[in-house]
Amino acid sequence: MRPYLRQKAIDVCNRKIRKSGEGVGLSFYAFFSNKNGDPELLLNAAVWWIGAHQLDHFEKAVEIRNMIEAGQ
Repeated sequence: MRPYLRQKAIDVCNRKIRKSGEGVGLSFYAFFSNKNGDPELLLNAAVWWIGAHQLDHFEKAVEIRNMIEAGQ
């Protein structure tokens, strides 16, 4: 995962956790606005989420944040 996307994903996870609690789930689409302005970055997120880790469509934000912070 690219460094920029890594930090953005952590920020999004933290924001969602603060807003909705530790049980909140999200998909990698949460890291992007509804308009696909950066298809390469979206693909990078999809490869990390689906290709590398075979995650379900929705996962707990806490778990995603912890994986990213651990360098997975």
